[in-house]
Amino acid sequence: MVRIEILKKAHRQLGKLPAAESDAIDDAIDALASWPNCRNVKKLTDRAGYRLRAGAYRVFFQVEDGKVVITEVKKRNERTY
Repeated sequence: MVRIEILKKAHRQLGKLPAAESDAIDDAIDALASWPNCRNVKKLTDRAGYRLRAGAYRVFFQVEDGKVVITEVKKRNERTY
């Protein structure tokens, strides 16, 4: 089990989402506690970190010193990556 930390920016982005999507993303983030045995995660090629797919949304995070740091939550579109 690793500790999960959510940055202020990502927390603010989560707060703006509808309740149904927010709950689904929270469940997906909770699953990151079992890092590195997680589903729907890919390493990013154009920048440092990883992305977690949660429906139409993407959760961007980095792994630092045994903890997962959530940096952004964005809706998937042609400009997300």
